[in-house]
Amino acid sequence: MKLHEYARYDATGLAGLVRKRDITAVELVRLAREAHDQINPAINGVIEFYDDAETVTGSDTGPFCGVPFLRKDTGPSEAGRLQEQGSRLLQGHRPAVESYFMERARSGGLRILGRTTMPEFGTRGSSESLACGITRNPWNLDLTAGGSSSGSAAVVAAGVVPIAHASDGAGSIRIPASLCGLVGLNPSRGRISGGPNKQDAGYGNVRDFVVCRSVRDMAAALDVLHGPQPGDPFVIASPERPYVEELEQPSNRLRVGMPTSPPGTAMGDPDIRGAVEKTAKLLESMGHLIEEIPPLVDFAEYGKVLAGMAHMRFSSLDRTARALGRDINEETLEPHNLELYHVGKQLPLAYAQEIFEGARKIRSEVGEATKDFDILLTPTMLAKALPHDRYRKLTGDELMDAELEIEQHLAIFNITGQPSVSLPLFQSVNELPIGIQIVGRFGDEATLVRIARDLERAVPWSTRRPPVFAGYAG
Repeated sequence: MKLHEYARYDATGLAGLVRKRDITAVELVRLAREAHDQINPAINGVIEFYDDAETVTGSDTGPFCGVPFLRKDTGPSEAGRLQEQGSRLLQGHRPAVESYFMERARSGGLRILGRTTMPEFGTRGSSESLACGITRNPWNLDLTAGGSSSGSAAVVAAGVVPIAHASDGAGSIRIPASLCGLVGLNPSRGRISGGPNKQDAGYGNVRDFVVCRSVRDMAAALDVLHGPQPGDPFVIASPERPYVEELEQPSNRLRVGMPTSPPGTAMGDPDIRGAVEKTAKLLESMGHLIEEIPPLVDFAEYGKVLAGMAHMRFSSLDRTARALGRDINEETLEPHNLELYHVGKQLPLAYAQEIFEGARKIRSEVGEATKDFDILLTPTMLAKALPHDRYRKLTGDELMDAELEIEQHLAIFNITGQPSVSLPLFQSVNELPIGIQIVGRFGDEATLVRIARDLERAVPWSTRRPPVFAGYAG
């Protein structure tokens, strides 16, 4: 198999070739390494491709038997492998814990071949860090790949691997999926275990999953990775049937809510507004009922809750630094994160109660506003990919405010726990990807699988290729 042939397959397609013995898992690993060697110098999406990649283990019978896979450098860990979270503070850190996520990935047939880049501790929606450098968008190397699952999205979009681990605490799967033209699902809280040691990461807001190129890969990945584990604080009902079987089920008539943006905030550019309108018309033509609804949250209170969670997260970083024998200063933390750390250290204990109460109110208000709708329709982002240095001189709080303006429909659903998926339905006039977000009821990934399948059939994206792509980088 030639490199350009390898790169055009999704993960399900490659696994089918392995099952038919048209190619071996080791041959796929070698092709992934060849793609990495060709593409990574241009996009910088992989921080480490394992020297022993050809000998890593994986099931020969799982849904993804033999498929190359890369993991984002945070969240689930491989025992003994580096996990540095895009930070100089964690340089050389090797966790001793093997995550359930990685065990399930291997049992499903995925070959974990290395680590992808990310902004420090995943606190930015862009793709730069002092530890990893700049990760570039294969659609335009001058633009961000988004964050924080930046490297994973860039390498999947560029054909290095067909699927990669990603995580989402405030949009970090859906942002890079939107900007790089991929499918990016943030599952329901509790659908994917964070165990054995990170079951409630980010106060329950962070979920791990993948970025991929097709809806069938999304469904198969849900089948491989979902399910509770001992110690999980959030356990939800198992699906009625395997998610891949939902691909063959008819879609019921759905009531679709379209939340508007809060007054005075960014409304998005004409390309993005047009993409949302086209999606609404598509859904209407399929027989679904569309209704525009007011903003789901008070924007000021929403921003306060997100900022508070960021401050509280960094207030506990001392323990990590002590374990590594390092100090927290400008040599180990980037300026915006160092600012968050110092602010967090000064906050009173009562502040946490105030922030958690704010999150509870958001869950209650969003639940009341959306209880009569089967799904919600929003733009994933209110801007297309921006230049790398767009926010370089902003302080930590200024950065959060600027990113919230264009990511305002994302972190809401981390707080509520609802599943949401970004689909690469459209492109701008200059051929940059535009993601559309579909949000489901809590625990109802099945409906998202079916509606995503319908939209993929109506607006196929599988033949779109960025200018930088394995086999013909240009």
